[in-house]
Amino acid sequence: MEIIEILKAVLFGIVEGITEWLPISSTGHMILLNEIMPLKVSDEFYSMFEVVIQLGAIMAVVILFWDQIWPFGKKNNNEPLTKKRIGAWIKTDIFKLWFHILVSTVPAAIIGILFDKTFERLFYNYTTVAIMLILFGVAFIIVETRHKGKNAKINTLADIGYDTAILIGVFQVIAAIFPGTSRSGATIVGALLIGVSRTVAAEYTFFLAIPVMFGASLLKIWGFGLHFSLDEAVILIVGMVVAFVVSLIVIQFLMGYIKKHDFKVFGWYRIILGAIVLICGILGAIHG
Repeated sequence: MEIIEILKAVLFGIVEGITEWLPISSTGHMILLNEIMPLKVSDEFYSMFEVVIQLGAIMAVVILFWDQIWPFGKKNNNEPLTKKRIGAWIKTDIFKLWFHILVSTVPAAIIGILFDKTFERLFYNYTTVAIMLILFGVAFIIVETRHKGKNAKINTLADIGYDTAILIGVFQVIAAIFPGTSRSGATIVGALLIGVSRTVAAEYTFFLAIPVMFGASLLKIWGFGLHFSLDEAVILIVGMVVAFVVSLIVIQFLMGYIKKHDFKVFGWYRIILGAIVLICGILGAIHG
């Protein structure tokens, strides 16, 4: 196996770890990176790789927020099911959170299962990526400008109800259809519009990614099968491990950043990147 392919896998892992959590579109960046520096793998493997590499990023969320997402244990159990016996180990507030998260996953899950291949064929191109980068970049700037100085209506995860959960899930559908949107970008914009605070919007987006990405990864692995070559297995494992390590750093950075700043900088980044992608795509088409 060529060392350059391992280095590419490291780069893909770095890009995934950064862009999965910042609202700037991981899929869009991965598509662009593969255009610039493609892995020497089959199209079928790469289609699986760009999704399954997200499992590394997800494990970072699980580790960093374990106490907030694991629904069992007596320690810090604010809402036990019962005061004694086994019920004292069940955290009902966290179970409620997971019920809300599952509701949010339903719209995108239905769309993904039914139309994944169709959307991939129609929209996985530089034009769609560029347009969605720009559109949601503008959306971030508009939403943050309108909300400046206003108090959020929802300031804790416990304040999120089923109506809010389903609306956030509807926004996630946009990202499931159009690459370049950003799953975290779409859900955060949706949450902010509903009146969710930045911190809660980010945390809910992180937790929502767990079932979404696990489900998407299982579907991709099921479709690809387990007949990996040794080189393919190495590329996948390296990408996932690097994505995990980078995600640990990026998630903590983002949670610290949004306590003092808004999301406008990510909006401007998306607009600039989208414009560059569109220009480069047009020039490439002309010269091609």
